[in-house]
Amino acid sequence: MKWRYCLIGLLLLFPILSSGQAVISLKVNNAITPSTENYIQRGIQKASSSHADALIIELNTPGGLLSSTRNIVGVMLKSPIPIIVYVYPSGARAGSAGLFITLAANIAVMAPGTNIGASHPVVLRGQLDSIENAKVTNDALAFIRSIAQKRHRNIKAAEAAVQSSISYTEEEALDKNLIDIIASNPQLLLQKVNGDSITTASGTKILSTKDAQIIAVSKSFTEEITGMLSDPNLMYVFLIIGILGILFEILNPGGIWPGVGGAISLLLAIYGMRILPINYVGFALLILGIILFVLEIKIVSHGILAIGGLISFFFGSTLLIQSPKGDAFIDISMGIIITISILLALFFFFIVGMGLKAQKERITSGNEGLIDMEGIVFTPLTPTGRIKIVGEIWTAESLSGDIEKDQKVVVTRVQGLKLWVKKKNEDTSFL
Repeated sequence: MKWRYCLIGLLLLFPILSSGQAVISLKVNNAITPSTENYIQRGIQKASSSHADALIIELNTPGGLLSSTRNIVGVMLKSPIPIIVYVYPSGARAGSAGLFITLAANIAVMAPGTNIGASHPVVLRGQLDSIENAKVTNDALAFIRSIAQKRHRNIKAAEAAVQSSISYTEEEALDKNLIDIIASNPQLLLQKVNGDSITTASGTKILSTKDAQIIAVSKSFTEEITGMLSDPNLMYVFLIIGILGILFEILNPGGIWPGVGGAISLLLAIYGMRILPINYVGFALLILGIILFVLEIKIVSHGILAIGGLISFFFGSTLLIQSPKGDAFIDISMGIIITISILLALFFFFIVGMGLKAQKERITSGNEGLIDMEGIVFTPLTPTGRIKIVGEIWTAESLSGDIEKDQKVVVTRVQGLKLWVKKKNEDTSFL
């Protein structure tokens, strides 16, 4: 009987599926990275394979990588499914790379209290001369013009956002024909676009979204992980853990866990460094700082090496990633840098320093611990006799000739159960 109920359910559901009464929803709430690129590509494939009526990308981004943005725009322009980019919620922005993605949508929408633009290209690995800067800017201008022409949007307003870093409110963007609609929530958005005729790569489609169900597609585990590793703060933490772990394994072979954990952390950091704009001078200063910390516990410098290490480590951390003004999404948090610098300094100053110093201290347990300890002659040493030390009677041999009973002696050597002693305050260095 169960199979009959399943069949009836499928038959009832078939009209809804065939009529396309569903839209796929994606949420992009961070910088545009390869993780975002994979997420949007997968969302388009999901919408296409499930015959959804449209795909909504809820966008809130400060910007991101131009290479990933180009790939995302390319996939959007070739999509067989209508794509709606929705700058949402209130307070969100489609900054920098977000402008390109928004204009590439079949339908561009903004929520009240949002903004879009400020898209002048920036180069993060060094400075460009005037000719190179003009090339990069002109390339971005051509890119935004091609998108605007394709989607029949205001080319001059789009160029101004790139050329002069102009940002527009939702009302200004609508007035300048950069977007199509202002909607306060996704349900209202679907009502407003219902019945619109959309031209996609596979032909013209009439949207039927008034009562469509919104199906949210979350990032996969892999996309979440790769997105996290693109975060400069997390990359920085993994880098420090990786360097320290491998360093401790080298200094103390056989620990295993520091080496394994360090290697894994360093590989994860390298993934983030592959994407982020690394300043190699900053990286070198950071490594130098850690080396100076290690040298401080190996060489008596009265703190000079440690202070130099702290300064080098701090400035190396601040220079490790350099982002242009206004692009703080690729900065390492100053709070994290200060916290790790202080903890690292304390760690090397106290924990590691005390541990290594303890290893170098004289052994104070076992027979070797008797050396330099004082005792009392129990029976005259002529030159052999007995002494009392730490409440115990030991066989002893005098290095200072005969010593009478009750005289104080100092242990100079231990061999098995026999001690060699000298009179207290007597110099026997010539022996």
